[in-house]
Formats: sequence, structure tokens, C-alpha cells
Amino acid sequence: MSELFDAIDALIAGQTPLPSPAERERLRTAHGLSQEQVAKALKVRRATVMNWESGKTDPRPPQREAYAHFLSELAKLYPEAAPASAPAPAPAPEAPPPAPAAVPAPVSPPATPAVPPPAEEAGPPAAAPRRSVRQPAARKAPATTPPATEPRFAGGPLAVVDGDGSAYGIGGLVLDCPLKDIPTLVAWALAEGRLGAPRLHRNGKDADPLLVLTASAAERLGLPAELTDRRNLRLPDDHKVVKQIARAKWQLTRRGFGPWASVYRPVQGGRRHCVQFAVLPWGALDSRAWGSADRFAPAELASVLGDYATRVITPRGTTAVTGLELMTALRPPTRAVKDEATGTWGSGPQPGSLSAPVDPAPPEAPDEHPIVAQLYPRGHRRTPAEMLDEEAYDWIRDPELLTDAECAHTHAVGIDVNMAFAAAANRLNLGLGAPEHRTAPAFDKALPGSWLVDLSHIDFDPRLPNPFTPHGNRPEGPAWYATPTVAYAVELGHEVRPVEAWVRPETGSYLDAWYTRLRDAYMATMERLGVVSGMSPPDFLAAMERHKQADPGQAAVLSAIKATVKGGIGKLRERPQGARYRPGERWPALERPTWRPDIRAAVISTARVNMHRKMRKFADAGLFPVAVLSDCVVYLSDGPSPLDFLPHTPDGKPLPGGFRLGVSPGMVKHEGTQEFLWAAQLLDEGHNPARHIKGTDAALDGE
Repeated sequence: MSELFDAIDALIAGQTPLPSPAERERLRTAHGLSQEQVAKALKVRRATVMNWESGKTDPRPPQREAYAHFLSELAKLYPEAAPASAPAPAPAPEAPPPAPAAVPAPVSPPATPAVPPPAEEAGPPAAAPRRSVRQPAARKAPATTPPATEPRFAGGPLAVVDGDGSAYGIGGLVLDCPLKDIPTLVAWALAEGRLGAPRLHRNGKDADPLLVLTASAAERLGLPAELTDRRNLRLPDDHKVVKQIARAKWQLTRRGFGPWASVYRPVQGGRRHCVQFAVLPWGALDSRAWGSADRFAPAELASVLGDYATRVITPRGTTAVTGLELMTALRPPTRAVKDEATGTWGSGPQPGSLSAPVDPAPPEAPDEHPIVAQLYPRGHRRTPAEMLDEEAYDWIRDPELLTDAECAHTHAVGIDVNMAFAAAANRLNLGLGAPEHRTAPAFDKALPGSWLVDLSHIDFDPRLPNPFTPHGNRPEGPAWYATPTVAYAVELGHEVRPVEAWVRPETGSYLDAWYTRLRDAYMATMERLGVVSGMSPPDFLAAMERHKQADPGQAAVLSAIKATVKGGIGKLRERPQGARYRPGERWPALERPTWRPDIRAAVISTARVNMHRKMRKFADAGLFPVAVLSDCVVYLSDGPSPLDFLPHTPDGKPLPGGFRLGVSPGMVKHEGTQEFLWAAQLLDEGHNPARHIKGTDAALDGE
């Protein structure tokens, strides 16, 4: 019987009542104590006390009883101030007043089950990691309030793991995690850590947990400070960490354990067991995409990555890789299909998605593709009549064409199209299946594909770039073009007679959801940086001048979103990488449904045509560019601001159909300003002023 009473006493002790989280903090600060002092007295970490005071976790025995005693004694010394004397109650009204509008009750965070998930969901049990049990207690709102999550992902999509065993999550969450070895950390993330994110599409997959390792955490886990294999960027197969993973019956993907690594087990019982790793000291966060985010403190970095994960998707590698992953997450290739004959369920293609890998049409294939090796001798340089060359603009005007009036201007001003490739992808009709060859077809703008047609007879003002070539010069004869390019020629009133074509009858707006997700993420981030839609042009330009200094963390998120757009489109035509590749061989990227150079070509073609359409509107108003680079165009001006040269209608409104200042995708911002003589010298030397208009190399800035 004594054992039963002891168990009851222990149960009561474990539930010793505690004041609210806000009261805990008030009592401690009233006595002039720091969280570090309390943590030292109770033999816990400062982060643990911080979680107790924020309501993210509650203490467990034996600390709970001691902490309750500590707070009880402080409450005697510092009782809550009595509320001001209440006014006398008002006399009852003769008739009841109208009921006030209902106010929605605040939503408290979902409670986390007190028991770990079943083994088939969580993977192997972890080795008793240190961790505080979450409770659905009230808490102070963090600076960045995390979105509501499912209980199974209560820890959020990711955690930044530091060398002291702290795992920093989104919304200020700090957990204790084991740093014994990689397998133990993997098991913790899947089970006790409850990391991950729900799928973005009902037929998709939940996002794997992401663990970001700081230098100190990597060291504790036995990882080297840097990778010695600079070519393949991975640990050697005989490294002790790789062996630990194999002994624990976990596996690595073909890319091994590098800056981005996936540790997984094959799907069992319909459950996926996989954890992604990003190793900061190995350069996981490329500064061209993330700026200086890898130098942020762990908590700040967790907030930055968490914002990206909740607005876009949990990172799975470089921003280019993540851009492709987002396409697949929003448009999964397959769905569950019931066999009506047998009543069983199987996997079938998802309508509107890229369901299987397809080989490109010969003109769409890059030089390394086996199709090219079969058609042409090695070393053959293909002509425009043999290959599709849809790329972004890189054009400068012949300086001999500068007029005296233009040379009298004092400044060269660059404007840049916001999210140009994303805007081009919006509502773009794309081919979903394999190409079909047709001879002498009638052009149909509703058919995505590639067309061999002669557009060299179409004239344009030489002060404008030609819309049909990336270099802006007139085509020299028949060439392959994507559907949007040929459709623009028809839009301008010209007759086109294709010689042959490769078209895709199965079509759909595959990138619409991708565009919408990235647009919303971009707009939400810009709003956090103080730039919103509807601003007047002067207010918009002023806000853009200071937006990157307003919040370095959000500036890093913004940079990563932009890089996700450009990198994701570029990754659609990933070329072979690594020393193992041999010319004429297939490479791994060809085996995925999202290797689609024709889609990349269609997006870039649309973006280039959109640029030309707006430049043509300005030309009609007498304004001609001097340089274009991708989504940046440079005009000459009598002042340093876009407001000094952008044309308007007689009533003062922006010229319809032209470039307009604003934050939305497809609108423009100020890229940079230089003196006219600087631009004239670059033109004389054959260099593109748009590349350097803001004082840096635009090709490297990812803007």
C-alpha cells in the first residue's frame, strides 16, 4: 500500500500549481533576478527558464516543485497590485441595450499529445533526449507569430541546432535536443521534436523536418570544420559519421552527406521517414541567395528560415532546388486512383501536373543531351535553325545611334522589373506531355512548343532591341522560337509560316500555383519591410531606398524568394554536373518530370516579350532605352530618379501599357543611377551599363 501512496504523492507533486507565465516573469524581475541566475539555482539551462516564462513549456519534476516554491515565496514579497477601485455599478437600464458585436476569442496554440507518436510514424526511439513537455498554456506573442500548426508538427518546420544542445524553432521556441550523433538527432526530430510541415496539396507529401547545424553543433556531432572534397562537396564514404548513419540503418541519398543532406529510411506502411540537414560551416546558405543570414545568431536565423518555410516551403537545398521542390509540392505528379474492377487503390497521374519524365524535342535539348549526340557529330556548333535559343536580354544600343538631345542628358537611370520571371509564369499555357513533330503547320498560339520560322523580315526601330533574339539583333534567317515569341510577331500584325514544329497538345497552367505562392510570399515580405501596394510613386521610391536596412532578417528572406524564382526556372534545364559525367550520357536530372527545358524557354520568352512590349510603348512616346540586361532597362534622363523620365498621360497618370513604379510583380523599381558620361563610355567600349548601373555586377546580385 505504501508504494501506491508514494505514487499518488509523486503524481500530485508533478502537478504542483504554477502561476501564469506572465506572472512568473513578473515575480522574477520584481526581485531583480536574471533568467541565468534562476537557471543556475534550479540546475537547468537559461533557455529552459525562458520557455517556462513564455508558456511554451512547463517545468517537470523535480524542478517543478522547487520552481513553484520559489514563485510562491516571491508572491508573498511582491503581491499583485490591487486593481483601482471600481466605479459604482450603473443602475439597470429600463430596456436591455443592443448586444455588442461578437468578438472572436483568441485561439490558443494546439496542445501537443503527452505521449510520443507511434513507432511507425516517428521512426526508432531516441536515446532519452533532454526536452521540456509542451503545454497549451497562455504565452506572450513572439515578434513573429508562428502560424497554427498541426499537433504532429508542433515543433514547426525546422530548427537551428547550436552546440549547447539548443534547438531554435520559429516563434521563439527553444527545445533541448540530443547531440550524441546524427542518428539520435534524426530520431529526435521525427519523434520528440515533432518537426515538419503539412503538405501544400492534398495529394502531395508532408515536408521533411530541417535541422540547420551551426559550426559548434557540427563539431559536437563529429563533422569536420570544412569539406576536404571540394569537387563533390561531401563526406567520404568511410567517414565515421557516414558509418554511424549506416549502422543505425539509415540511408543517404546519392549526393551523400554534404552542405545539404537527406537522411532517410524507405517508406514503410505509407509513412515517410526523412530528415534534411543544412550544415552552415560548409556553405549551405549561399550568400548570393541568403545574404549574410549564415552569420545570424541561431534564434534570428531560425526566424528567417521559418518565415521562408511558412511563406514558401521548407528549404530542401539551394534556392534553385527549393524552387523545383515547390513546383512538385503544389502540383504533385500522382494521386491515389481506385481501380473500379478490383476495388483497390493505386497511383495514377495528377491532372494538370508533370507526371513523368519526357525527352525534349531535338531543338530544345542542350548540347550535352544524348539526342544531340545522336544527330550531330561531336564538336558540331548548332545554328539557330538547329537549336532553340530563348534567353533573357543582354543588349546595348549602338552609341552611333545616340541623338544630340540624348547626349545632352545628365544621367543614366536603370529600372528593374519586380519578379519578372514569376510574372511571366502567371497564367502561362504550358505543355505537359511529350512533344509531337509537325511539318509545315499553321501557327497556333494555343499550342505550347517550338517553331522553326523565319522572322528576319520584321523591322524594328534600331534604337530598340529586336524582340526575337536575346542579343537584340535582327535574326539572320529561320530559327527555332518558343510559342510566346512567335505569338508576339503575330500580335504585331506579321504573317508567320512555320517550316516545322514540335508541339505539346496536352496543356495546362502548370506554374500558376507556383507563381501565386511566391507572389504572396514576396508581397508579405515587402510589407514587413515597409513597402506596400498602393503607395504613391515618391513614397514607393523612398520606401525602397530604406527597405533593406529596415530589417536585415526580412531582407534575407526577400533575397531568397527572388533567388527561388530565378533558380527554379533555371533548374528546369539543369545541365550535367560532376566529374563522373561523360559527353553523350544521360545525367540524373533527366529522370525527373520537372526537367523541362521547353517550360524554361516559354517563361523566358514571355518575360522578354513583356519587356519589349513595354519598351515599345515608351518608344511611341519618344523614349528609347540604351541598354537592357534580363529584367533591367536603362534610360537617359535629366535627373537621377525614375520620376525624372517616366512618361505620363496629359492628366498625369502613368503611360498605359508601359513601365509603372510599384511593388507588385511585373511593376518596376529604381535599380540605380550613374552619370551619362559613365554610361556613354561603357557603350563605346561595348559593355552593358545595365550590368553595373547600381555600382555592382547585376548578374551576381540575383536581383
